[in-house]
Amino acid sequence: MDLGLYIISGFIVGAIVGITGVGGGALMTPLLILFFGIPPAIAVGTDLLYASITKSLGASVHAKKGHVSWRFVFLLACGSISSTIMTIYVVSFYDFSMEATAGVIKSTLGFVLILTAITIIFRNTLRQAANKYLNMGYHAAPAKWIILTGACLGVLIYLSSSGAGSLGMTALMILAPSLSITKLVGTDIAHAVPVTLVAGLAYAFNDSVDWGLLIILLTGSLPGIWLGSQVSHRIPEPLLKTLLAVVLLIIGGKIFY
Repeated sequence: MDLGLYIISGFIVGAIVGITGVGGGALMTPLLILFFGIPPAIAVGTDLLYASITKSLGASVHAKKGHVSWRFVFLLACGSISSTIMTIYVVSFYDFSMEATAGVIKSTLGFVLILTAITIIFRNTLRQAANKYLNMGYHAAPAKWIILTGACLGVLIYLSSSGAGSLGMTALMILAPSLSITKLVGTDIAHAVPVTLVAGLAYAFNDSVDWGLLIILLTGSLPGIWLGSQVSHRIPEPLLKTLLAVVLLIIGGKIFY
């Protein structure tokens, strides 16, 4: 294990998350699989707990500043945690081989990365189209739609460790158009904490978490997140998000195909 490369990778991913608010699971998991050759199940399981720990720190900061809508966190979590537990239960009935498990995870991950890239590029367009179609104006969506959205996110997060960031943000922008951008970010991060923790613990129960790797990644990512947050206002966010979307499209296509 090359400690230096893992720490540097954690730092870079952490910095990108600090600057753009997205890209944690979408970058870390494929990086572990494609660059470091980590088995897909272990990469996803390790990244889920990694996300839960890092985002809990961000959530606490946002909560202290009043940037979390706990109603939306609760409704999304009702759907996401329930669907995650249900997915764990269903998967437990099937005796997948290592090859089959890797195939399912990689296909789901590739799909989520491509979907994430699309939402990054067309986030505002998707929001306007959805609001026009649903005719919500600035009213929040009904609770059942929020719970259903959380349920969809829960399945994707468990199978790929991705989707809690950009997909969650896009969903919140559509479901809660009246929330400010700071509350959108804080609510999205706060919701990601419990669902990634539940999913990550399920992988840990099946010995699919590399604890040593988790500690090393955190060693690099926490300073990276702090630095990224400090310089985020000095870097053109549209440019960074466009580059991130292009990278995710390339990586998603490589994994998916």
